[in-house]
Amino acid sequence: MKHLKLFVTLMLVAFVYNCKKNSDTKTDAPVTYKTESETDANGFKYETVTNDPTGLRLYTLNNGLKVYLSKNTDEPKIQTFIAVRAGSNYDPKESTGLAHYLEHMVFKGTDKIGSINWAKEKVYLDQISDLYEQHRAEQDPDKKIALYRKIDEVSLEASKYSVANEYDKMTSSLGATGTNAHTWFEETVYKNKIPANELSKWLALEEERFSKLVLRLFHTELEAVFEEFNRGQDNDRRKSYAAMLEGLFPNHPYGQQKTIGKAEHLKNPSLVDINNYFDKYYVPNNMAMVLVGDFNFEATIKEVNATFGKLKQKEVTHPILPKEDPITSVITKEVFGPTAEGISLAYRSKGVNTKEQKLVTLCDMVLANGNAGLIDLNLNQQQVVQNAGSSAMFLNDYGLHSFYGSPKEGQSLDEVKQLLLQQIELLKKGRFDDWMIEAVVNDLKKTQLQQYENSTSLASAYYNAFIHHEKWIDKIKFLEDLKAISKKELVDFANKFYQNNYVVTYKRKGEDKNIVKVSNPGITPVNLNRGKASEYMTNFNKIESKPLKPVYVDYASAIKETKTNNGLNVSYIENNTNDLFNLNIIFDMGSDNNKKLGIAVNYLAYLGTDKYSAEDLKKEFYKLGINYSVNAGAEQTLVGLSGLKENLPEGLKLLEHLWENAVPDQESYSKYVESIAKGRQNNKTSKENILKNGLLSFAKYGENSRLRNVLSIKELNNINPQELVDLTKKIKNYKHRLFYYGKDVNSAVAAINNFHKLPKNLNEYPEAVTYIEKETGGNVYFVDYDMVQSEMMFLAKGEPFKVENMAASTLFNTYFGSGLSSIVFQEIRESKSLAYSAWSNYSTALKSDNANYVMAYIGTQANKMPQAINAMMKLMSDMPEAIDQFEAAKEATLKKIAAQRITKSNIFWNYERLKKLGINNDNREAMYNAIKNMEIEDLRQFFNKNIKGENYNVMVIGNKKDISFKALQKLGKIQEMDIDYLFNYEKSGKVKL
Repeated sequence: MKHLKLFVTLMLVAFVYNCKKNSDTKTDAPVTYKTESETDANGFKYETVTNDPTGLRLYTLNNGLKVYLSKNTDEPKIQTFIAVRAGSNYDPKESTGLAHYLEHMVFKGTDKIGSINWAKEKVYLDQISDLYEQHRAEQDPDKKIALYRKIDEVSLEASKYSVANEYDKMTSSLGATGTNAHTWFEETVYKNKIPANELSKWLALEEERFSKLVLRLFHTELEAVFEEFNRGQDNDRRKSYAAMLEGLFPNHPYGQQKTIGKAEHLKNPSLVDINNYFDKYYVPNNMAMVLVGDFNFEATIKEVNATFGKLKQKEVTHPILPKEDPITSVITKEVFGPTAEGISLAYRSKGVNTKEQKLVTLCDMVLANGNAGLIDLNLNQQQVVQNAGSSAMFLNDYGLHSFYGSPKEGQSLDEVKQLLLQQIELLKKGRFDDWMIEAVVNDLKKTQLQQYENSTSLASAYYNAFIHHEKWIDKIKFLEDLKAISKKELVDFANKFYQNNYVVTYKRKGEDKNIVKVSNPGITPVNLNRGKASEYMTNFNKIESKPLKPVYVDYASAIKETKTNNGLNVSYIENNTNDLFNLNIIFDMGSDNNKKLGIAVNYLAYLGTDKYSAEDLKKEFYKLGINYSVNAGAEQTLVGLSGLKENLPEGLKLLEHLWENAVPDQESYSKYVESIAKGRQNNKTSKENILKNGLLSFAKYGENSRLRNVLSIKELNNINPQELVDLTKKIKNYKHRLFYYGKDVNSAVAAINNFHKLPKNLNEYPEAVTYIEKETGGNVYFVDYDMVQSEMMFLAKGEPFKVENMAASTLFNTYFGSGLSSIVFQEIRESKSLAYSAWSNYSTALKSDNANYVMAYIGTQANKMPQAINAMMKLMSDMPEAIDQFEAAKEATLKKIAAQRITKSNIFWNYERLKKLGINNDNREAMYNAIKNMEIEDLRQFFNKNIKGENYNVMVIGNKKDISFKALQKLGKIQEMDIDYLFNYEKSGKVKL
C-alpha cells in the first residue's frame, strides 16, 4: 500500500519553490511549458520539456523501449529501474499471484546465467514443468502428494547443473546496492543502484536477464512466496487494506486479485502460464528503463541501444478490465486480528490523467497535510481521537481517497467514523481558510525540492509516469493546475463527490477465522554449487571497468564553524542545491538525564501561548512554509526548524515565542496522558514492537533497561503540567550548540542573535542514568502471539568496540549474513526454503564504551522452526568458506566504499556518529585499505574469534499452540514473558514454562 503523501510527492515533479512570506502576496506568473523534440550528437531523437527542472531526456528506441535519462552528479552512482507494464491486474483468474511469482523468478537467471550445463539442466526443467501441470490437474490428494515428491526429486537432480544466486552475485560484484524488485497492480519494477563506472556491465547483464526466462529452483522459491503470503496474513494493516479494496472494487482486479495471490493458486502453479505471461508482457515496447545519476547522455543512450535495442518488439494487448457501477450506499467490511482497533473510510475516484485526480489531491491536503489540515487541527491537535489522517491513491483505471482513525480508550470505532465524516462536512461547507489552497501547493513544492535532491525519488517519479501513461509535461504542470482550482470549485466538487458512497472497514481485535494454514512440504535441500560458475559469469567477471577512486571527507574543512553573539558554537555547511534550510539546536542531554524531558517536549505540540492558540500556531507555521520539531531522545534533544531560507527569521521568531510563552492547559494535558496510555496499550499489540523493542531490550539489558525506565500512568497523572512547561522553557538554560545547513549563514546567525535569547551562563547537564549490558547466553525469551509465522532473533554480546574490527566486520557482513548472495540467505532460503527472511550480522556499537553484538534473524512458519534453528546454529558455529564468493564480497565491499559520497548535511551527522566512537576522521580510508589486503584466512580468524562459540540469548514470538518448545529448549532456559513486564507498563512479573 502506498501512503498518499509519499505517493503524490513521488509522482510529481520538482519545481523551483518561490513561496512568499505572507499569504496575501501574489505568486509569480505561471511558467510556460512545451514539449520539444531534439536529436543528440549520435542521431538519437528524444523529448524534453522546456522549464523542466529535472532535465529529463525521454528517448524511444526503435523497438519501442522508453528510456528516461536525467543527470545527478552528487555521487558517482546511477539509480536504475526497469519497469514493465504488467502486474497482478493481468494475472489469469485461475493463476493469481503469477506476476509476483514471475518477479521472483526473473532473478534466477537464463540459459546462460545460473547454468553450468544447460543441455542437461533443461531436460530436468522440462520434466518439472510437466509434473506441475499434472499436479495442478490432479484432484486426488494422495496422488498430488506423490507428484510433489517427484517434483522434489527431479528438482534435486536439476540443481546439480545450476548455480544459485548468480545474478545477485554479479550485481553485488558491481558494487550495486538496493538490488530488489516489486510487483503491484499495474507494474513490476526491477531495481539496482550501481556505481557509474559499471553501467556497461550492468546493461549487458540486464539485457541477458530480460532476454529469456528460465524457471529453475522453482519449488524452493515457491516456498519463499508462501512465507511472504504468511507474512501478509500476520499483517492486519494489509488485511484491512485488502478488505477496503474488495469493497471499492467488487468486479475489478484492484479488489478481486491480491498481488500475492490466493493460497490455492500458489499451491497449484502452472509454469506454462508463467512463461506465457513473460513472453506476452516482457517485451521492449511494454517496458521502460530509467537512469538517474552521473553519466553522459549521448554515450549512455548509445550503450542502452546497443544492448536493450536488440530485444524484439511484439504487439502487446492488455486485457479489458471490468467497469464498476457507482457506489450508492455505504458498504461495510470487517477484519479481525491481534493488533489495535482502527477504522477506515474510502471513496472511489477516477484514476490518473483526470481532473478528479487533481481535485481529490487538493481535498486530501486541505483535510490532512500533517500540520494545518482540518483533520490535523480538529482531531489530532484537539486529541479527540488517538490519531487520524487521510491518503489518496491513483491508478490507471480508478483511484481512491481513504480516511483512517484509531480510537481513544473507551471510544467506539463508530464515534471515530463520525468525527472523520464531520471533517469532510466542514470541507463541503467551505469551512477552511482562504489561504489554504495556495499554502498546500507551496507545501507540495517544498516537499518536491526535498524529494528530488535524491536520485531514487526522481527515478521513481519517471517510472510512475511510464506505468500510468502520463506525459511528462502534464506531470510538470500538475501543481500549476492545482493552483488554478478555486475554493468554490473545490467545495462544489466535494459536495458531489463525498456522499454516502464509501466503504467503511472496521479493524477489530479478535481471531481471524480466514487464516490459511500452510503445511511444511519437507523440501529436500537443493544444491547451491557455491564453488562453481556459469561460463557467462566467468566471462562477466573478467570484464574490467575503469575503477572509481574513493573520495573521503576532511571533516575539519567540510564543517565550518562560527559563533553567535552569546558564544554558542554554530557548525554549518553550505546548501548549494536549493533555497531550503535546516537549523538544529542541539542539547547533548535527553531522557537519560531527566525522564520527564521527553514527556515535556512532546507536550509542547498541544500548547498555545498568550498570543496564539495551539491551532493558530500550526496555521502560522504552515503559512510560512516552515516546519518545527522538538524531539528528546535518550541522550540528545533536538529543536529543529526547516523550510525556505528567506522565512527563517519569521519561523525562528515564532518558534522562540512558543518556547518562551507556552501556556499549560490541564485539559490538554489530561488528554495527552490518556493518549500515552492508549499508545502503550496499542504498542503491546504490535508483534514487531514486542520483538524488536521489548524482547531485544530485555535480552540486552534485562530489567534495568532504558525501555523499562518509564513513568507510570499514575505518575504522569500526578504531574502538574506547569512543571513540564517550565522544564521545556529551562532547556535553553543548559549548554547547547547549533548546526545550520543552508545558504547565507550570516543571515541565519543574525536571526539566531536576534531571537534566541539566553542567560549569561549556561548550566551543565544533569547526570545521566547508565544501563549495563548484561552477558548473554542460555536464555530463551518467548511471547505468545496469534500469528501464522514465528519470528526469532539471536543475540550474543561481543567484545567492546574496537575501531580495527570495522573493516573485517563490514566484509564479514557482506560475505556471510547480509544481502541476497550471502551465505545465510543462500543456505536458509535458497537451498532449504526455511524462511522468507533470514540474516546475520556483526553489529558495531553506537558508542566507544559499548559492546559489539552478534545478531541473527529468522522469520518462518512455525512448523519449519526446528529445521531453521538447526540450519542457523550450524552456520553460526562453522562458517562455510567459498573462495570465489569471498573475492566477490571483497570486491563488492570495496566498490561500495569507492562509490559512496558523504555530502550535504549528512557530513555533519556522520561526523557526529563517528565522534561517539572516538573517531575524528573519515575512517573509510583505513577500512578500504584494510579490506583491500584481506584474504579469506583473515575472515576465518575474525569468525573464529567473534562469532564461533558465542552464547546467545534467543527472542521468539509466535503462536504458543504451534511453537516447538522442544527445539527451543536446546537453546536455553525458556521464559514466557509478560508483555507489560517487558515494557514496565505494570508490574505483572514473568511467567516461566
